[in-house]
Amino acid sequence: MKTRTRKIALVVGFALCAPGLGQGKTKTKSAEELRAEYLQRVAQTATPAAAATLGGLWVEGGLLTNAATDYKAMRLHDTVIVQVVQQTAAVASGTTNTQRAYDTSSAITALPGKIKVSGVNPLLAANSATKLQGQGQVASNSTLRTSLAGEVIAVLPNGNLVVEAEREVLLNHERETAIVRGVARPGDIGPGNTVLSTSLADLEVELKGKGVISDATRRPNIVVRTFEWLFTF
Repeated sequence: MKTRTRKIALVVGFALCAPGLGQGKTKTKSAEELRAEYLQRVAQTATPAAAATLGGLWVEGGLLTNAATDYKAMRLHDTVIVQVVQQTAAVASGTTNTQRAYDTSSAITALPGKIKVSGVNPLLAANSATKLQGQGQVASNSTLRTSLAGEVIAVLPNGNLVVEAEREVLLNHERETAIVRGVARPGDIGPGNTVLSTSLADLEVELKGKGVISDATRRPNIVVRTFEWLFTF
């Protein structure tokens, strides 16, 4: 009864404090703010461009530096197709097996004067046994495969391209958004103007959904979890 009363008091206290819980919540950043932060972060690691010679006709990184250039993304706002091929797998297992036995006995075999010792034997007898067996295994596997059409949002001083691809699909009251960002070398972009996600540095992949399916699989909020903890026996 005391435990039940204590739980009810906790729920009432939480309800009284709930209006002020949202005041300290961090504001969600917009897509433009996330992009600006990403560009600032990757630009800090780029190699500075070589200074151009005053009056020179040859510009490093210009279109005429490679006469065999394919029709691929190389300039700002050029279109590029990002093929996301991400797969992670992890397996961990362990086994424990220990055993220990202990046995001891003590007795008096004789006393002076031929006193019988049958009444005091065995003087001490003890034994113990301990055995432990344990086994555990953890496995995790995730796979993401998709293709997104994006564009070059920045060209770093060393010639590398910062690409970003975003796709939003609305189907059966379910909205799915996929965003990919990364830094690609011009040579890693294939003849079909495609680049694998495994070739992108500083890769960021975000896949999120919102709708009837997400609502059914999302973890309940703290209020619902509190009432489940209170009334679950």
